[in-house]
Amino acid sequence: MLVGHETGDDAAIYRIDERVALVLTTDFFAPIVDDPFDYGQIAAANALSDVYAVGGTPLTALNIAAFPRDLGPDVIAKILEGGQKKAEEAGILIIGGHTIDDNEPKYGLAVTGVVTPGKQITNANAQPGDVLVITKAIGSGIITTAAKAGNAKHESVKHAVQSMATLNKGASDAMVEVGVNSATDVTGFGLLGHLSQMMKSSGLSANLNWSKIPILPDVVELAQSGNISGGTTRNIETIRKNVTIEDGLSDLNLIILADAQTSGGLLISVSEERSEDLVNKLVNNQTLYSSVIGKVTEGNPGTITVRK
Repeated sequence: MLVGHETGDDAAIYRIDERVALVLTTDFFAPIVDDPFDYGQIAAANALSDVYAVGGTPLTALNIAAFPRDLGPDVIAKILEGGQKKAEEAGILIIGGHTIDDNEPKYGLAVTGVVTPGKQITNANAQPGDVLVITKAIGSGIITTAAKAGNAKHESVKHAVQSMATLNKGASDAMVEVGVNSATDVTGFGLLGHLSQMMKSSGLSANLNWSKIPILPDVVELAQSGNISGGTTRNIETIRKNVTIEDGLSDLNLIILADAQTSGGLLISVSEERSEDLVNKLVNNQTLYSSVIGKVTEGNPGTITVRK
């Protein structure tokens, strides 16, 4: 076992021999958008992201599905078609799966990939002086929470869906080619939670620059009006003791940074001398964002300082 559960990494990695290690992960959740095809795409992209986050190549997947009997075959088919579209985009095969009867729909994938032993990228190897790069804007949880309450604009939801349905394949290819020190993807624990885990696993601290962090359209206004998910509230309760917010910032900033994401971007820790090359390759690989948002420092492991 090259990577297990000890560091809270994105996927398990099991070495077969000197050339091949398996990358194993699973993820599934209830609908976060109304359109069943979009839901299927997002769920599949989210599950695949864990393989991309460790620099692996996904090969196959199994569907994980729970549907109520009265949901209707047309809706179920659209969910599975959304997942299949992302599988085809990723170049993988969905080769089976399992479905159960459940009152609340749930869908996702169990994904198997490969990586060369020793070439895996974990969340536990950030180095002092590294810069932090993110590849998607944050705030999808706030938008989907607002959408469920009927408070989000159509364009806001459209931007969030586009972001969540975008594979992290291009970002993973770029970081593997450049050679980075550490990475994770930003999902349910929010940007702060996943960064804190990376820093804790690496024995380091981090600074974030609020003004450099990409945020989806209308997120600030929707957060101000109270569109906060339960997951985000729990994230804040967990992370608050590890975060220092400098003057000029407020709890609103903390809420957005702790927003529970679905299928977020990769958060990459890369040496400063390689950061420009990484950003350029991210642009060339057509990732949504390639923003330098902070820096890794010596300090109390897992702590984060947010600057204006």
